[in-house]
Amino acid sequence: MGRFIVIRLLQTVVALIGISLLIFVLARLSGDPTMLMRTPTTTEAEIVNIKQQLGLDKSQPEQYVIFVKNLFRGDLGESIIKRRPVTDMIGEALPNSLRLGITSFAVSMLLALLLGVLAATRRDTFLDNGVKFLAVLGQALPGFWVAILAIFVFSVYWHLLPTSGTGGPAHYVLPVGTLSFFLLPGMMRLVRSSMLDVLDSEYIKLARIKGLPERVVIWKHALRNALIAPLTTAGIIFANIITGAVILENVFNWPGVGRLSWEALVARDFPVVQGVTLLVAVLVLLVNLLVDILYAYIDPQIRYQQT
Repeated sequence: MGRFIVIRLLQTVVALIGISLLIFVLARLSGDPTMLMRTPTTTEAEIVNIKQQLGLDKSQPEQYVIFVKNLFRGDLGESIIKRRPVTDMIGEALPNSLRLGITSFAVSMLLALLLGVLAATRRDTFLDNGVKFLAVLGQALPGFWVAILAIFVFSVYWHLLPTSGTGGPAHYVLPVGTLSFFLLPGMMRLVRSSMLDVLDSEYIKLARIKGLPERVVIWKHALRNALIAPLTTAGIIFANIITGAVILENVFNWPGVGRLSWEALVARDFPVVQGVTLLVAVLVLLVNLLVDILYAYIDPQIRYQQT
């Protein structure tokens, strides 16, 4: 297990180097940010001065070396538009995204496990058909449309919940409910299909023959072995949930990383884009590493193969 973790850590470092280079190149291919700062009265001398201040007067390799050196110091640069350190901007937005994302992730995963298992154990019943219908709705309806409809019904028409912003628990209901609605279907269907495969296996039949209670067979033996595929998907969902709610954060005026990245993309504020993308890359790689380690805990066969 120790050797496996060391190898995965080395792979993570190599991946981060490649990602940083890709982000650096793509951010600069998006356009010259100084053009957005030009006004009718801006002179060429002022543009040159701006490029010198931003380090854009140097060659691309020199800029990348400076970029990497700053990364090791924890310096993600300064926003071109707001003239603030990118680290501070992400530090202010990240807690809001984490509160929204973790809450939505927990709600959707718990519901997915519960509904997926119930649908698999009651195959082709009214409950199973209802779960499949809910999954279709969640995957077919546009996210922005559901968010706007939720605001209209619960905030404008019934006056039950606030329309936007952060604050008390009431501010979380609509964003969390809407985001959970879209995180739920894929995981729910995956849990259902995995459970159906496991329930037809020989060791489940043997457990029932031995007289084990049905709840023990379902929730202990079957669910544990059915979690391998859902665990991978859950890791990917959690890693991408920080910026995956870009549209919802804009609809609900939620000051998170998704909204920050959207504003930076529109303004071609490449230091902010670089910082947010690197943050997401680190989260994805760390979550994937954690998922690989959890595999060995859930499935003993994987643990024995790695040692």
